[in-house]
Amino acid sequence: MRRVRVLLADDHRLVAEALQKLLEPEFELIGIVADGFALLDVAAEKKPDVIVTDISMPGLNGIEALEELKKKNPDVHVVCLTMHRELAYARRALDAGALGYVLKHSAPEELVMAVRAAAEGRTFITPAIAGEVLQSIQSGDVATADPVRKLTLRQREILRLLADGHSAKKIAKRLKISPRTVEFHKYTMMDTLGVSTSAELIRFALKNHVADG
Repeated sequence: MRRVRVLLADDHRLVAEALQKLLEPEFELIGIVADGFALLDVAAEKKPDVIVTDISMPGLNGIEALEELKKKNPDVHVVCLTMHRELAYARRALDAGALGYVLKHSAPEELVMAVRAAAEGRTFITPAIAGEVLQSIQSGDVATADPVRKLTLRQREILRLLADGHSAKKIAKRLKISPRTVEFHKYTMMDTLGVSTSAELIRFALKNHVADG
């Protein structure tokens, strides 16, 4: 029987190496990438059966990468592996289309179970938060009004950099766009989110974990 082909995305080398040792006995690990943009490129090239991705990564975080993957291939099977226990993260990942949500401090066996489930198109949520997530889904709260999803991918990228303290000029240089374009996105975000000052925009980013990506 052909082994399930897995692509791993995690920007911490030691973590990635540990995950490699955990997964290789049962699955075929076809690649390890360290950021969301590389994840998109390698996934398009190698077409893995299951993708295991961290949420907090540079450039493009795991949930944003998942959203982009789903646009190109709605049937992609993704497991999010993260340190974030907060319900908002789990709901955001599941709403974006993740089939698995596993905490990094959970038992290693949980990740293996999540990959097995994802390969079969089934959902696996780490038991530590499964009840809480199920309750929120049944009540229809948390992610149904997630304001972050009102922002485009580029806007979230700029907002993350603003929250990290970068000026419009530095952001423009980093993203290879003009400072005027950065300011345009900034004020568009303010209008979309209903905030009137830069400080309120930054507070929104911190409150909604946009800066954690």
